Amino acid sequence: MHLTASWIRALALLALAAITGALLILAACYLYLAPQLPAAVAIREVEYQIPLRIYTADGKLIAEYGEKRREPITYDEIPPLFVKAVLAAEDERFFEHPGVDPKGLLRAALELVRYQEIRSGGSTITMQVARNFFLDREQRFLRKFNEIVLAIQIERILSKEEILELYLNKIYLGHRAYGAEAAAQVYYGKPIGELTLPQLAMIAGLPKAPSAYNPITNPERARLRRNWILFRMEETGAISQEQMETARQAPVTARYHAASPEVEGAYMGEIARIAAQDLVDKDVYTEGVRIYTTLDSERQNAAVTALRQGLHDYDERHGYRGPLAHIGTDDLPDPGWPRPQDTEAAPDQDQPEPELAKATEPDDSDELDDDRAAWVERFSDQPAYGPLHTAVVTALRERQAAVLLADGNQAVLEWDDLKWARPALNKGYMGEAPNRAGDVLKVGDVIYVRPVGDNQDARWRLAQLPRAQSAIVSLDPDTGAVQALQGGYSFYASKFNRATQARRQVGSAFKPFVYTAALENGFTPATIINDAPVVFDSSELDEAWRPTGASERFYGPTRLREALYRSLNLVSIRILRQVGIGQTMNTLNHFGLPTERFQRDLSLALGSASLTPLELAGAYAIFANGGYRVTPYFLERIEDKNGKVLWKAPRVEKCEAPCAVVDDGDAVAESTPDLDEDGKPIQPPPVKAPRVEDENIIWLMNSILHDVVERGTGRDARRLGRGDLHGKTGTTNDQVDAWFSGFSPALVATVWVGFDSPATLGWGEYGGRAALPIWIDYMGKALDGVEERYPPQPPGIVSVRIDPESGLQARPDNPNAIFEYFREDNVPELESPHSNDGRTPEQIF
Repeated sequence: MHLTASWIRALALLALAAITGALLILAACYLYLAPQLPAAVAIREVEYQIPLRIYTADGKLIAEYGEKRREPITYDEIPPLFVKAVLAAEDERFFEHPGVDPKGLLRAALELVRYQEIRSGGSTITMQVARNFFLDREQRFLRKFNEIVLAIQIERILSKEEILELYLNKIYLGHRAYGAEAAAQVYYGKPIGELTLPQLAMIAGLPKAPSAYNPITNPERARLRRNWILFRMEETGAISQEQMETARQAPVTARYHAASPEVEGAYMGEIARIAAQDLVDKDVYTEGVRIYTTLDSERQNAAVTALRQGLHDYDERHGYRGPLAHIGTDDLPDPGWPRPQDTEAAPDQDQPEPELAKATEPDDSDELDDDRAAWVERFSDQPAYGPLHTAVVTALRERQAAVLLADGNQAVLEWDDLKWARPALNKGYMGEAPNRAGDVLKVGDVIYVRPVGDNQDARWRLAQLPRAQSAIVSLDPDTGAVQALQGGYSFYASKFNRATQARRQVGSAFKPFVYTAALENGFTPATIINDAPVVFDSSELDEAWRPTGASERFYGPTRLREALYRSLNLVSIRILRQVGIGQTMNTLNHFGLPTERFQRDLSLALGSASLTPLELAGAYAIFANGGYRVTPYFLERIEDKNGKVLWKAPRVEKCEAPCAVVDDGDAVAESTPDLDEDGKPIQPPPVKAPRVEDENIIWLMNSILHDVVERGTGRDARRLGRGDLHGKTGTTNDQVDAWFSGFSPALVATVWVGFDSPATLGWGEYGGRAALPIWIDYMGKALDGVEERYPPQPPGIVSVRIDPESGLQARPDNPNAIFEYFREDNVPELESPHSNDGRTPEQIF
């Protein structure tokens, strides 16, 4: 007995000595390592890498750029159930230990002795925070000691809640997601506060090994990890056994959710991204920079919808080019004809579609069954753009087609959405109209379908990716702020921004500038010019030039007003010839047009000049705002992640010439120059918008451009039911380019339609047919709720009765007299009963 007691005392002393020695070693390590480690206090100044985000002027997300997706949240925003899930998985005693858990370290040490390899590191959440912020991930004993030292220091500086907040915002959780909130968005497309218990447990299982337990790439392994965490939560009392059992039965519903824009504006996003790199002295991709563009979200969505609808309408007029591919179906199960409860209505058209649809994304609410999955796998490699969805034809009836969409839902295409598909032949010809669904489709055809109709009657329609392209740009004429911009059908199908980069001949949309030059040089809306054939023969030409009009009809002597709303080419040539190229170029310079690029010949009257849609819209803004030149710009302000303004666009002020003007060669305004003593940005000096055209001439031109809409080539716009619309169609030779540029006093919009490699759009595809419908659809929505505005008649304008045949002031007894507007110093002479109508030989011939 005495011997036993001696052994016990010896062992106790030995244990005490061992513990003391270990403590001394740890203390020595601490004293040795602590001075060499980074100061833990630096964790209070931690900066997360946050991606660049671009917004509309009203705060809707357009795009996100950056290697890491991260959305930092505060501890109070973290669901308590998620905190319990993380602690159950990673550090059950987190709120009890001082940053280091001896039990965990002992367990890790025993595993190392037993298995001769590191099975678990014994790291607490605080130790992981130390490693993530200050150390590398190499598995070494020295790094572990460093973790311990830093963890102890961190626990002295931060509260447990602050440590957990740092941890849940910093950790990598797969698929570019850093932090819990980003992971919730990536895997479930929702804020973390809206996730269910099994979804929270799934994310809580990711920190251990984001690749191995990833619910997208390893769904079965992820499910097992999730269920173990649910078991641990029940074991620790975080949830009941009933909650655990229910959650363990839940299917794995995670799928990849790309950063979801609220507004389609990828073309503008690219403009803003490039501009920001020059405007702010920051790493824009990692420091949480926020750019607010000038876009109006509702107008931008309206522009995208109108452009795509217009291109689909054009595309359907020129026939069906066939399926994307054809898959063999002999070895596939028969999915049957869709039952009503199996079909899915077309998506809500009021919401923007994602630019690049994921062909293999199943519906969250219903796992894809094996039969449908076998079909989907055969065509999952086909890309989908904008509102286009890939689908495969699974069955046909006389005038119906059953299709399976890439998301596993079934739908039926009705005859009204199939019968347009006459086969497209060579050189723009089309084959016979189909009589049944089998004339258009075959089982196994991989096709595009798109949603059409309103919310209550939404349906699917056979579609194809349009070959023609379009661009639309819309401005606030008073400031130049771009309200809407779309540079093509889809940014992800083609990144070429046709709104800002495509220089195309503008055709008759250029004529208003030539007519403005005429009014500046003595012409009036009543001046008579002859619309008759003319031949130009010169040694500089390979052959004689015989310009004609689109209809090849000649109207003879015609008033200037009528010539513009009828878009008479020969009248425009005669006007340019009389005014002169030099005088006309002066006027074009007033409108800010790039005259250095223009040919100095009579073809200019027909729109041989090449402009981008943005350049043309900027010039038309001068008509809309009463004669002031504004510079189109895209950005309102740039902020850092804390909301501090780094750059701000100056306000625009109209001024009567001459006035000091900043250089307007760039498409963005000047940046904020200085900060005040409180660090707030000083409002930059205003950008001057000088008067470049006489208000009387602008008012007369607007009166004529209003007639283009009321009775001319743009008269289809009357269906908008507004009296304050003005504009001009444009079409180039062989219908290669189609345009409509128009405005109300509140908004300017320009639309172009054509092929990227210039080719004819086809017979009859003039500006009034190909481009004007897009403009009408856009302006109808963009001006909804905007009151009509009618600028007052300037005091220098008078209304006079004229004879419509001669253009002279009518005698009181003239029964055919009409009213016309003139500058008061340019009223025509009174017609004489003995005159031959007052027209000069030059005007007649």
